[in-house]
Amino acid sequence: MSRRCELTGKKANNAFAISHSHRRTKRLQHANLQSKRVWWAGGNRWVKLKLSTKAIKTLETKGLEAMAKEAGINLNHY
Repeated sequence: MSRRCELTGKKANNAFAISHSHRRTKRLQHANLQSKRVWWAGGNRWVKLKLSTKAIKTLETKGLEAMAKEAGINLNHY
């Protein structure tokens, strides 16, 4: 599995690590991903998803079914 949020699609960003002497080396800025069990009322069961913390906050306002529909995810596969 890739390090990607399953609802928002957030993933790692390419960046530079800059030292004190200003030497730049490539590095990755990873998304803050958490493995989370979310109650799916439509399926009457728990669904385990890998979500970014931003997606967890948005989930509280929009709801799971609305976000899954936007992302084009079928929750029966989780």
